[in-house]
Amino acid sequence: MKEIDFETAIKVVIVGNGAVGKSSMIQKYCKGIFTTEYKKTIGVDFLERQIEVDSEDVRMMLWDTAGQEEFDAITKAYYRGAQAGVLVFSSLDLDSFKAIETWKQKVENECGVIPMVIVQNKIDMIHESVIASKEVENLTRKLRVPIYRTSVKENVNVNEVFHYLAKQYLKQVQAFEDVHLQQSRYFEQKPTGSMIKLSDLQIPGLASDSTHLYFHRPKWIRQRKKLNIRKCRIL
Repeated sequence: MKEIDFETAIKVVIVGNGAVGKSSMIQKYCKGIFTTEYKKTIGVDFLERQIEVDSEDVRMMLWDTAGQEEFDAITKAYYRGAQAGVLVFSSLDLDSFKAIETWKQKVENECGVIPMVIVQNKIDMIHESVIASKEVENLTRKLRVPIYRTSVKENVNVNEVFHYLAKQYLKQVQAFEDVHLQQSRYFEQKPTGSMIKLSDLQIPGLASDSTHLYFHRPKWIRQRKKLNIRKCRIL
């Protein structure tokens, strides 16, 4: 039988106030370019990059969203289906820092709980920072989200942000697959004609038809797995 290679695609939304460096970050990450000219994002922009994480091919699909309030209705629609998020603020903009918690909530309202990081951008100008390090540390503890301090201009920690998110996503997928494997073994051990009562399994995400038990992944994992239980009867 021919072996089929599957590509993992991860949708990542990059959010934060305007002019904090979101567009510059994905331009640097995907195209390797940086410009000091500021151009406001209208609605959303999209770039992607193919990387390898733990010997697995991963396609990072990066959605750059406008930070201005007037674009909220547009950008919210693009959050849906995201599997990871980047919350960006600028070392030179106190309001952008204060808005991080709100941005996190906006993403979670549309996507649920997904892997996220906080990014403090423009650390090449840290001597001009208007945000104390202690304030940043307090926020990361409060939100329970790791922080990366980046300089897009000097290419500091930009790759690391997206590599971390890819690893976290793959780790969650693997944990889910492990549970699925355990359930597969459970059904394999059942004698032919066994009665299975779904309520007794107490597993979220289960549904059935006459011949299959469907094991639905969380919404941040797009596919769904199917367990063949033809030899059993569903109650």
